Amino acid sequence: MGTSRFAIPVLDRLLGGPHEVVAVVTAPDKPAGRSLRITEPPVKSFLHGHDIPILQPEDLGDPFFLKAAAGFEPDIAAVVAFRILPTEVFTIPRLGCVNLHASLLPELRGAAPIQWALMRGYETTGVTTFLIERKVDTGGVLLQESAPIMPDDDAESLALRLSEIGARVMADTLDGLQSGVLTPKQQVGHATSAPKIVRETALIDWNQPAKEIHNQVRGLSPEPAAFTVFESKTLKILKSLPTDSGAVGEPGEVVFAKDGRITVKTGTENLDILELQLEGKRRMNSSEFLRGRPVRIGTRLG
Repeated sequence: MGTSRFAIPVLDRLLGGPHEVVAVVTAPDKPAGRSLRITEPPVKSFLHGHDIPILQPEDLGDPFFLKAAAGFEPDIAAVVAFRILPTEVFTIPRLGCVNLHASLLPELRGAAPIQWALMRGYETTGVTTFLIERKVDTGGVLLQESAPIMPDDDAESLALRLSEIGARVMADTLDGLQSGVLTPKQQVGHATSAPKIVRETALIDWNQPAKEIHNQVRGLSPEPAAFTVFESKTLKILKSLPTDSGAVGEPGEVVFAKDGRITVKTGTENLDILELQLEGKRRMNSSEFLRGRPVRIGTRLG
């Protein structure tokens, strides 16, 4: 069970392993982009050329879906980057459902652990496999593996690395459950939350320290992207770097804008904007942006 690109390495590993994948459950095709063209979820697109049944329920409680899923008589379900499963779904497999979560549980329980690990300035995160229970992300831990967060990581690069680690950990988990060497263990430690990213999460507060804004940019790049307002338009900030350039101004004020560099004053120090995207335009670096749209010193963002 999975939808996004994060789930593909796990599916790929399982398809090439000893366990039989009898069916895949993913999200329905949906309109996407400006053209609202009907688009398949990444997991479904990946399965082209594979003769595997695909279930795409709108409602996980739909009796027709529940009957179809039960008809495969699954021993276990591997769940990656999917939806919250109701009891009538996670009790279908004989041995339950194993979820791959992109954090070291109980840290960062919730929908966006990769984003929040970056936004909170973590230097280490990881992946956890656990058995799904009624309360979200609280089930017994099966395996965990930590991974460093690199200084130049953003949400995309960290997700890619964790998905590859997670594929191996999920495969090892299924092997261990089949052989009987793995048993779930109660989660230990202080639980923290990683709630769904909403628009307010992405709005930059220039009164915050440069490092915190930089972590916000990293955690939300490339999507949905931290943003501010420039000349009444949304300006997404996709790459940044704190700097102690010494230029003075008020938080949110552009204090330098030439030689391919845009520097904004924050609550402490300054922040260089390296890559950005103005509403209605493509992503570009600061040099390209300034060539097409000069920015006046003293311009206020936000």
